[in-house]
Amino acid sequence: MSTRGEHLVRADRGFATGGGILARLTAPAISKMLEEIDRRLPRGGIEVVLPDGDKRRLGFHADGPHAVVRLSSWLAVVRLATSGSVGWYKAWTLGEWSSPDPVTVFETFSANAIELGELGRAKGPFRWVNALAHRLRDNAPRKARKNIAAHYDLGNDFYSAWLDETMTYSSARFASREETLEEAQLRKINTLLDRLDLKPGQRLLEIGCGWGTLAIEAAKRDVSVIGLTLSTEQKAWADRKIADAGLSDRVEIRLADYRDTAEQFDAVASVEMVEAVGRRWWGAYLDCIARNLRPGGRAALQFISMDHRLFARYARNPDFIQTYIFPGGLLLDEPEFALLARDRGLSWERRDGFGEDYSETLKRWRERYNQAVARGSLKDFAEPFHNLWRYYLMYCEGGFRGGAIDVAQVTVVREIG
Repeated sequence: MSTRGEHLVRADRGFATGGGILARLTAPAISKMLEEIDRRLPRGGIEVVLPDGDKRRLGFHADGPHAVVRLSSWLAVVRLATSGSVGWYKAWTLGEWSSPDPVTVFETFSANAIELGELGRAKGPFRWVNALAHRLRDNAPRKARKNIAAHYDLGNDFYSAWLDETMTYSSARFASREETLEEAQLRKINTLLDRLDLKPGQRLLEIGCGWGTLAIEAAKRDVSVIGLTLSTEQKAWADRKIADAGLSDRVEIRLADYRDTAEQFDAVASVEMVEAVGRRWWGAYLDCIARNLRPGGRAALQFISMDHRLFARYARNPDFIQTYIFPGGLLLDEPEFALLARDRGLSWERRDGFGEDYSETLKRWRERYNQAVARGSLKDFAEPFHNLWRYYLMYCEGGFRGGAIDVAQVTVVREIG
């Protein structure tokens, strides 16, 4: 009998996870790989307890994160070597490795990602298989709704069990660590809206409106808002919340693809939506902004990016997130994306990064998720799903802590003439 979320737990069907005869043939090279990892961890390191009980220190050539990994099977290293982060997750689910603090393991990989190069990425036939499987999830119009549903339509009861009251599923901005998550989320939203210099009576388009909180905050500034989503669950929640706030005359939530929208707006807002469109559709996403934004109008974006020096390798190797969590997704290469924007008459101004705030947001989400599981709010989801979700939150937290990925807000202005 299947349980809710099982489609994500089993999302690696069609992907190579580092098992099988071919992977086992690489096992004799394990010692050489450990030596290579040792050389390529200039910041911090990993204390490894080997399957035979021996201990080995990898890296520690300079200050940095101190991770501990216990290997119960050498196959974990084989999976990492052949299938990268997809194989490393599979090894974790099978008990082939463990850690008292997996976040620090991911932070160590992130902090040393440039030096590690291809060591932690899929190779040869494993890369080809995973690249093809990812390509089949491309966000063409007929596929995008299915990809969005796989993640966001897990259920409003699911997300409301562990997100804060704002139902905001993107990085918060903290004034201090004493601040509540709800306060920090509202600060993020209003910081973004401030970039738009909205005036009463203006029209705002929100691309990827989530559960409606930004649209509500914008409507409180006496503007009308059109919000776009492909998630039926999000639309139902947002419609109800907007009605409860007495703002139905100012906010309309549409179940529509951004590629099908062609109107005129004074401003555009979009928070961590572009990561879901995929590289092939970056141009179409920016075309949507340029097409719908009046000359001289402003757009405010919040996005997640991969370090430019890592992007080419990352884009060739579908990772754990793309396999299990966000089918069809891809983080931005900011220089390439900004160039595409300028080609469409859209400036790229006032970039403000805050990756440390995302690591704090993810930490709090994980704590809230564990609390939700403990009180029985997520009993329709089985333990393999809970483990997947915890791993996802830890993986991302470590990525931001190590600096390989970042989150930022930017202002985009459409040129006049």
